[in-house]
Amino acid sequence: MAAQKINEAHEHIAKAEKCLKTSLTKWKPDFDSAASEYAKAAVCFKNAKQYDQAKDAYLKEAEYHTDNKALFHAAKAIEQAGMMMKEQKKMPEAIQYIEKACMMYMENGTPDTAAMALDRAGKLIEPINLEKAVDLYQKAAGVFENEDRLRQAVELLGKASRLLVRLKRLDEAAVALQKEKNMYKEIENFPMCFKKTTAQVLVHLHRGDFVAADKCVRESYSLPGYSGSEDCVAMETLLQGYDEQDEDQVYRVCNSPLLKYMDNDYAKLAISLKVPGGGGKKKKAAAAPQGGAGGAPSAAKDEEDDEYEGGLC
Repeated sequence: MAAQKINEAHEHIAKAEKCLKTSLTKWKPDFDSAASEYAKAAVCFKNAKQYDQAKDAYLKEAEYHTDNKALFHAAKAIEQAGMMMKEQKKMPEAIQYIEKACMMYMENGTPDTAAMALDRAGKLIEPINLEKAVDLYQKAAGVFENEDRLRQAVELLGKASRLLVRLKRLDEAAVALQKEKNMYKEIENFPMCFKKTTAQVLVHLHRGDFVAADKCVRESYSLPGYSGSEDCVAMETLLQGYDEQDEDQVYRVCNSPLLKYMDNDYAKLAISLKVPGGGGKKKKAAAAPQGGAGGAPSAAKDEEDDEYEGGLC
């Protein structure tokens, strides 16, 4: 079966070469037909699992589409060449081809296609290179934003923000979250603004910036429905506990369902949040009936269990 497909591929390449020949009666190469034959050859090579040869055929197809001023089809072929690299687990090369295709989509005036391709590229590279995935998601978001497609843009920004938290690039995560929140406000998705405020507070507290965290909550009072909401009360309680170095209060809020069932990267920020200068002890532990040293191992165990739970959500 594979041998038959490879033979078919070579037949299509031979036909493509014929299309490119000129003569006294045929002055111009037939780039359109040549591209079509190389596309067929690429599919045959792909079906035979000859991915390198398939990639080369797709690049030839792209070359002749470009000669024929058919940029969209050229970009599609280059993106397919990238997918052949993906089949061989050559992810950096795959991403290079897809990014090149995206630039051509932009030149061709089809930015939506470019943004969707960048999103796909981000998903491909995310398991092996978080930094590159952030870059691709942010580029895709930027393209959608320029087209006033804010719902698509904010979704991609959200992916980038979560990865920035995972990478511990918290200053950048804080900026990205503010941009997300502004977009959600613009499209009047206020419940998501509430969630982003909570994420902002957690990021700022991990940055050690209580003032910025408090400011995020204060600014959110102007959002319809925020004041007095579950999200608002939780953040006010968290900030009060943090400011007063009340570890028990901070622990309760951070391990509440509201925070533990956020996106996993933010849930991990919640359960790992420590009060500065607390030394790992709960401020109110001494007042508890079972207080003293006996209560400490239990508290530590609870926290370990909660961290394990947070990792599953």
